Amino acid sequence: MASSSKTTLPLLITILVLGFLSIVAFGDNNYGPTNPLLYCSDDFADQLEARKFNVSGCKKLRTLDAEFAWNYSNLTTTNNSTNTTTVNGTLIEIFFRAKLRHYEGWVAWGVNPGKKPQMVGTKAIIAIKHNKGTTDVHTYDVTKETRKGCRLWPTSPSEFGLNVLDKQAWSNGTKQCTTLYAKLILPFPEYNITRLNHVWQVGDDVNGDQPLQHRVTLQNVDSTETINITSPDGQSYGQNRRFLRSVHGVLNIIGWGTLLPIGVIIARYFRVFPFIWDKVWFNIHVGFQLTGFLIGTAGWAIGLSLGRSSEYYTFHTHRTFGILIFTFSTIQMLAFRLKPKITDDYRKYWNMYHHFLGYGLLAIIVINIFKGISMLKGGVGWKWAYIGIIAFLGAIILTFEIITWLRFMLKLPAITIPPKENKTSNNPTQNKQ
Repeated sequence: MASSSKTTLPLLITILVLGFLSIVAFGDNNYGPTNPLLYCSDDFADQLEARKFNVSGCKKLRTLDAEFAWNYSNLTTTNNSTNTTTVNGTLIEIFFRAKLRHYEGWVAWGVNPGKKPQMVGTKAIIAIKHNKGTTDVHTYDVTKETRKGCRLWPTSPSEFGLNVLDKQAWSNGTKQCTTLYAKLILPFPEYNITRLNHVWQVGDDVNGDQPLQHRVTLQNVDSTETINITSPDGQSYGQNRRFLRSVHGVLNIIGWGTLLPIGVIIARYFRVFPFIWDKVWFNIHVGFQLTGFLIGTAGWAIGLSLGRSSEYYTFHTHRTFGILIFTFSTIQMLAFRLKPKITDDYRKYWNMYHHFLGYGLLAIIVINIFKGISMLKGGVGWKWAYIGIIAFLGAIILTFEIITWLRFMLKLPAITIPPKENKTSNNPTQNKQ
């Protein structure tokens, strides 16, 4: 019974929580399969139809509440002597819309000819909205110096490297949405429209024609993708980092944030008072703690990998808390083998250290999980899912605390679970029970 309780219950809790959170982490929207406008919001689709824009593709981008629509046509030359057609480039028209936080700010969309979608190296078209309500549109070349804090100034057409035929922007004052329109030529093979690296961004502050630094959140950092614009829904590639972030969050919530607290509850309320679950409590306690530690460590390792792959951004506080959680948890796990004997004189001091370190660890875990969720900027489902888990565990703790204090105040003995067989015991307390 001990060995089965040690593994089955934590495994069952893990499966239930994983199934619940996977809906939040990996849920996807389903849209109509034919009309490209069905892949966008009704408001954005109405705006495109009002401007009589012939849409070949449309999609809701995965960050910053942005939406993107496009139309394209290949630019070709025909060799009459060989009867062959060569693709020279693509004429593309884009509509990009995002919501500003204030009446002043900027929205940007661009393409990157490099091997992967990233900010550095992007040829960006940026619409700057001023407090007076006017909107200016310029082209910008984003370089490594820009990432280091150097000012980003408009680039002349000859320096920009792309032939931009038209660019304009307008705003919706009631919803603070700014829409950017551009018509440009993408030369082939530098820009492959079946795997086009495009980048989008939103900023809050401007200085004349200079867009100032945007916020550093996961929403801003993840505003890149490789897209196939020949697909009406804009099929994207290479979302491994986003997927790993979801796995990182789910594993940490299950391991650190759910199983470890359950193990603490078992040790506190089923060891001595108000309940006695002789011998079994320790096996279940170890089972939850060990399972939570292994799952949490897997999530922590994925987090370290994500941190290393983030070339330009590091979330220092979240990373530091994660390292502390892993370190303190490892120390707590060593207690299974290195704890002193009950007869040792310093056992009571070790117990104090073990308990206080455990409670402090739980506080850091909860803080860091909510900090990680806040970094998602849009992970409302994650937030309420974990609040539900905390509320459920809190209700259990509150119930057990009330039972504990009632039995203590009424001087009632602890409840033995399961009841021991009352044979020839000389213990008057047990005989009374």
